[in-house]
Amino acid sequence: MKPSSGSITDQAPADPAATDSMLASQPIGYWAGLVHEAVTRRLRDAMARIDVTQPQYWVLNRVTGGPTAPSREEVIVQLTPLAGGQHEIPRVIDQLLHRDWLRIDAAQNLHLTDAGEAARVRLRGLATELRAEVHKDISDEEYVSALKVLRTMIANVQGDSGS
Repeated sequence: MKPSSGSITDQAPADPAATDSMLASQPIGYWAGLVHEAVTRRLRDAMARIDVTQPQYWVLNRVTGGPTAPSREEVIVQLTPLAGGQHEIPRVIDQLLHRDWLRIDAAQNLHLTDAGEAARVRLRGLATELRAEVHKDISDEEYVSALKVLRTMIANVQGDSGS
């Protein structure tokens, strides 16, 4: 929804106790940051209880998620932007190879082992349960609307930097 012509909502300081009537003036970065932190912490805590990390789940999904087996380097390049530094994904791949959840073929492509696929399926179930928890009392329509708003905000700030 766009503001009516000529009206701009003032930016208020971040306030976790803001009432509904005050929310339009709240900074998106603050609230988006809180959501990211809370959801990521919840997911990582649940995975830690079964001795798995979120980056391990990313790698398992990426290895199984394409039409051909990816190389180690392809997985590293694709997942490093999500990770906590340039060394995390190579370490995760090594952990999964050591755990026998991944194997590497003669062409240096990665494949899930049966144990790796079983772990990926188990983690997918956990992620689905946690998604349901996060989305409780939020309709799919509300969720889609929220994501569309966030995409628009991203486009707004990534737009022409010369303007």
